[in-house]
Amino acid sequence: MLDVQVEKRILAAINHEEGDRVPIWDYIDNRGIVDYICPGWSDYDAAMVKVYHTLGIDMCRGYGASYAESDDGKVTHSDGITERKISGRSNWLTQYPIKTLEDLKTYKAEPIDEHWLRTEWLKQLRWNKERFEPYTMYVPGGGCGFHATYGLMGQALFSYAIYDDPYNIERILEVQTETSYRMAKVCAEANLAPVYFIGDDIAYKNKLMFSPDFLRRTFVKSLKKCIEPLKAAGIKVIFHSDGYVMDILDDMIEAGIDGLNPIEPLAGMDIGLLKKRYGKRLILVGNVDCSQTLPLGTIEEVVEAVKQCLRDAGHGGGLLIGSSSEIVPSTPVENIIAFYDACRTYGKYPLKI
Repeated sequence: MLDVQVEKRILAAINHEEGDRVPIWDYIDNRGIVDYICPGWSDYDAAMVKVYHTLGIDMCRGYGASYAESDDGKVTHSDGITERKISGRSNWLTQYPIKTLEDLKTYKAEPIDEHWLRTEWLKQLRWNKERFEPYTMYVPGGGCGFHATYGLMGQALFSYAIYDDPYNIERILEVQTETSYRMAKVCAEANLAPVYFIGDDIAYKNKLMFSPDFLRRTFVKSLKKCIEPLKAAGIKVIFHSDGYVMDILDDMIEAGIDGLNPIEPLAGMDIGLLKKRYGKRLILVGNVDCSQTLPLGTIEEVVEAVKQCLRDAGHGGGLLIGSSSEIVPSTPVENIIAFYDACRTYGKYPLKI
C-alpha cells in the first residue's frame, strides 16, 4: 500500500490544496543515477524503484532504459523498429509500417483485444503499482490514438495524407482511439490510482505540429472520448505533450483534462501565466527545464530553477514539480541529486522562497 503521508500529499495537490510539501513527479532515463544509487545491481527494474524512493519522487509514469557502455553497438528489433544501443541513449532507426499513400489505403487496423487488456496488461500495471509502493505512486496511462496514428507513417506522410487521403487517416484514427479508449476504460474500472496519464505529442517549440482547426476535428475528439470513462470514475487526467500547446489548451480543458505536463519553459510555456489564468482548473506538472538547465547548468542554476517554479506555481496547491519531460541520459548525477534535494527542501508548505 502507498504510504499514508505520500498519499495525503498527492491528494492535496491534485485537489488544489497545500499538503506538507509539493509532490514530485518525474520520469527518469539516466543510467548514471542508477549506477550511483545501486552500484552493481543486476535487476534494473528493482534498481529503478530504489532510485525513485531514494530521490523522494512521489509519482511516476515509468522510466527509461538508457544503456551502459558495455551495451554499445547491440541491436534489437521490435514492432518494425530497429534499435541500436549507444551508452546513455538509444538510436532509433524507424521503419514505418505505412510508407506510402497506397500502404495507407490497404493498412488493416484493429483495436486492441479488451480481454488481453483486462488480463495481461492489467497484471503489468498492478505489478508496477505494487513494486513502486509504498513511497512512489505509479500512474497508469496511454495515449488517445492521435500520436499512435501518425506514428504508423511518420509526420511527413501523415501531413500529406491529411489532404490526399483524409478518409483512411480518419479510419485508422478511429481504431487507434478505440484502443486508447479501451485502455482508459479498463484502468477506470480497476481504479489503480486517482490520476491517469494521457500522452500524445501535438506540438513543437513555440507552435503546434498541426493547425488548431485540424486538431479540434481529430485530436480533441479522440481525447474527449478517452477521458469519458476516467471522469465517470472520478479519476483526474494529466495530459502530456511536449512543446507549445497554448493555442489548443482551452479546447483540451473543455474536453476534460485536469492537468498539463510537461510545461516546457524553452518551448514558450509559462507556468506562472498558466497558474494565473487557470487557477484551480488545471493541475500543473513538471516545468523545470530538462534540455539545458538540468543537464548543462550549475547546481546553483538548478536550485534557482526549482525555486522559480515554486514561486510561480506552488502556492495554493495544484503543482506536481518535476522536469520538463524527463531526466535525460546526459544529466550529471550531482545535478540530479541537487534537483530533488531542492524540490524537497524548498517545496515544504508554507512556501518560504
